[in-house]
Amino acid sequence: MIIVTGATGQLGRQIVERLLTRVPAEQVGVSVRDPDKARVPADLGVRVRQGSFTDAASLAHAFEGATQVLIVSVDAMGEECVGQHLAAIEGAVAAGARRILYTSQMGASPSSRFQACRDHAATEEALRACGVPFTSLRNGFYATSAAHFASSGLESGRLGLPADGPFAWTAHADLAEAAAVVLADEGRFDGPTPPLTGSAAIDFDEVARIAGEVTGRAMTRLTVPDDEWRKRMTGQGVPEGTAEQLLGIFAAARAGEFAAVDPTLATLIGREPVSLRTVLRETLAA
Repeated sequence: MIIVTGATGQLGRQIVERLLTRVPAEQVGVSVRDPDKARVPADLGVRVRQGSFTDAASLAHAFEGATQVLIVSVDAMGEECVGQHLAAIEGAVAAGARRILYTSQMGASPSSRFQACRDHAATEEALRACGVPFTSLRNGFYATSAAHFASSGLESGRLGLPADGPFAWTAHADLAEAAAVVLADEGRFDGPTPPLTGSAAIDFDEVARIAGEVTGRAMTRLTVPDDEWRKRMTGQGVPEGTAEQLLGIFAAARAGEFAAVDPTLATLIGREPVSLRTVLRETLAA
């Protein structure tokens, strides 16, 4: 029994879809906060159980009988994030899982300039200490994040962001495919994987250029000082702590934390990864 958490989210949902092309549905279970949102996998024969990282009893039920548990990292940062991941790890160990997988991120390091990468590093350290073999999927930076930032410049034709560096932008669909491959081939990786990335590292100058080409609306990349960008974010209602965390993305990129390009993802999925241009075309042109 392979259990996938967060199976109604953008990444988790696609992982389940691709896993079902490799293993029988009766060998797949999902742990979700709201089972009503998981009717599609349930109709396909997947075991659906309610499970929350903040409720140990629910995880005991959701993880029951698991041989592998894939913990999809939560959409949070800091102590809240790491605490929930620790609870999920403990639940998987208690359920008797023989391997735990985790969706980490390239650049995961306790010294990263980006809070999320420090959180991933803390979670990986907990996995090393849990006593169960684990695989940490070092996912490339989500290409949808590039699209999200670029969308803010569509109306004005100006993309004003802090100074950055290259990002190995990677599509959710490719990362989901890779996770399904690794789950179906238990033990293929032990510990952290190499960076699972697209085939090119692209900075926001290039993002703006590509966005302009695929939308037919020219976009100019403007470099905004960190302090000014932080004030702009808080002026738009973004909490100060969140603005600081987001600023860490650019600081980390400037330090080259997301610049690595590696062939492992292409090898896993058996083809070239989806390009950033494709993702921007699909998201921005609409």
